[in-house]
Amino acid sequence: MRFSTCVSALAIAAGVVSVRTTASGRSLQHVGRQDRAHKHVAREPVSAPQHKARSAYSSQYYTNSTSKYSVNGTAVPEVDFDIGESYAGLMPITSAVNETSQLYFWFFPSENPEASDEILIWLNGGPGCSSLEGLLQENGPFIWQYGTFKPVPNPYTWRNLTNVVWVEQPVGTGFSQGIPTAKDETDVAAQFLGFWKNFVETFALRGRKVYITGESYAGYYVPYIADAMLNSNDTKYNDLQGILIYDPSSTSDVIQTEMPAVPFVDYWGGLFPFNDTFKAQIHNVSDSCGFTDYNNKYLKYPPPGPFPPTPSTTEYGSATHDCRVFDLIYDAIILINPCWDVYQVATTCPLLWDVMGFPGSFDYLPEGASIYFNRTDVQKAINAPLIEWAECTPKNVFPNGDASPPSGVSVLPGVIERSKRTIIAHGALDMVLIANGTLMMIQNMTWNGAQGFQMKPSDPFFVPYHNEASLSTIAASGVMGTTHTERGLTYVGVDLAGHMIPQYAPTAAYRHLEFLLGRVDSLSSNAPFTTDSSVPQPSNATMGLGNAAIKRGVPVKKWGWNLQM
Repeated sequence: MRFSTCVSALAIAAGVVSVRTTASGRSLQHVGRQDRAHKHVAREPVSAPQHKARSAYSSQYYTNSTSKYSVNGTAVPEVDFDIGESYAGLMPITSAVNETSQLYFWFFPSENPEASDEILIWLNGGPGCSSLEGLLQENGPFIWQYGTFKPVPNPYTWRNLTNVVWVEQPVGTGFSQGIPTAKDETDVAAQFLGFWKNFVETFALRGRKVYITGESYAGYYVPYIADAMLNSNDTKYNDLQGILIYDPSSTSDVIQTEMPAVPFVDYWGGLFPFNDTFKAQIHNVSDSCGFTDYNNKYLKYPPPGPFPPTPSTTEYGSATHDCRVFDLIYDAIILINPCWDVYQVATTCPLLWDVMGFPGSFDYLPEGASIYFNRTDVQKAINAPLIEWAECTPKNVFPNGDASPPSGVSVLPGVIERSKRTIIAHGALDMVLIANGTLMMIQNMTWNGAQGFQMKPSDPFFVPYHNEASLSTIAASGVMGTTHTERGLTYVGVDLAGHMIPQYAPTAAYRHLEFLLGRVDSLSSNAPFTTDSSVPQPSNATMGLGNAAIKRGVPVKKWGWNLQM
C-alpha cells in the first residue's frame, strides 16, 4: 500500500515530519510525509471460472508444525468461495523461548509447478502500514477493492505464479506484537531475518530462491532486507534472487516530490484546472527555488556527472519553507476537486466505500460500516490476535525516527550488483511520489561500473491480451507504459496507474512478476501470460515505442469480448 516518503530519517527524528495517524487511514503517512488537513470533509462478459471445492485443494504444507497456522479456506468472513490452502498467524523474531516480539504473516502456497523452489515476500509501506492491504486490495487471492460489493477471486493474484507470504512488519505494525524499538533499517532487517529463519524452518522452505517485493516506504524496507540477506551468505535461508519495488521512497522529498511537482502538474494539466495566476505562482516558486534549472540540467541520459546537493533544501532533506511547492498544489487542488487523491490524481467525487476505510488521500468510513480486519470474526478466522487493528498503526514503529539514509543513496546499488534482477516500477498518476523523482534518483546512482541509465527509457511495456474471468476483475492489455533495462536494473513506468500499481493495474503487475521470476525475458515481450497461454498476441512490430498505442483487432471471439476498434 502507500508508505511514507521520508525526506530523510533525520527529518523524522528531528520532528520535521510529524505524521497524524487516524484509526483507519494512511493519508500521506504511507510515504512518511506530513499529513495535510482536508478542507472539506458495454462489453460482453464471459462466465466466471469454476472454483475448486475444498477437497480439490492439496495441502502441500500442512504438518504438525504448521497446523496451528492453518486457515479454513471456506470460512473467511464475507468470502463466498474457497480461497484454498493458506496459513496465518504470529511468528517470533528470534529463537528465544521468551521472545515477545512477533510478526504477523499470511502465507498462500502456489499450485504452479514452476514455484516449487521459490518463495516471495510482499511488504507494504508506512512506516507502520499493513501488508494485508496489499493482500486484500492488490495482489492477494481474493480482493475487495474500493466501491465494490463483495470480495471476489483475483485472477491476477501473484499466488498463481509463486508461493507468496504477506508480512506485517516492523514490530508494531498491524497484528504484529511487541514494543517497537527499531532505530533504523538495520534493526528492521534484523527483526525480519529472525522472523524469516523461523518461518523457513516451520514451513520447511530451506534452500528456496527468495524474492522480496513491496511498495512505497518498502523502498526502504525491501533493499535493506535484501542487503542483509545477501550479507548473511546463508543460502539455506536467504538465497535472494531479486527484488521488485513499486513507487518506492528511495531518495529525499525534494527530489521525489518538490522538484518534479510543477512539471507533473503541467503534464497532467487537465487534472489540475488551475487559473493562470496560480500556474504562474507555482512556476515562479519552482524557478526561484532552483528546481526548474536542476531538473533541466540533471535529468538527462546519460547523466552529466555526479549531482550537486539539491537547492533550497534544509539540513534534514526537506524543502525550505518558501519552496514547498507541493503543499501549494495540494491545498489548491483539494478545493477544486475535494475528492482528489494524491495516490491516483485522476480520482474525482464521490468518495467510494472502502473496507479498509481509506479510499483516497484521507480516511472515510460510512455510518454503520466497519474495517474488515478490525472485525472479531475475521481476526478469529485468520489466527490473528483479537486487538484493535488499523491499516496504519498509531504507534511509531521507529520511536525516534528512522535514522537510515534512503536506499537509493545507500544499499540499493549493491543489491542490484549482487542479485539477478532488480525492478523499479512507477505509476504515472502517482503524485505522493512522482515518477521523474524516481528517475532522478536512478540517474544519480552508480551501480555496476557506471552512473545512471546511459539511454533514455523508450521501450514499450507490453501487457498481454488475456481471458477475462468476470466484469468484477477486468484489467488492461496492450502497451501500458515504457521500460528500460541496463546493468541488472529495470525501470518501468506504468500508464493509468497510481501509487499502488497492483491495485490500479493488476495485469501490469502480473507481468512484472513474471519478469522478476524469469518466466519471460523482457517487459517488452509479446509472449502471452504463462498462465493464460492460449490467447493470441500482436507482433512486436506493431508496438512502437513506450506509450505507443497498439492496433487492436486480434482474433478474440473466444474471449467473449469484441476488441475491434
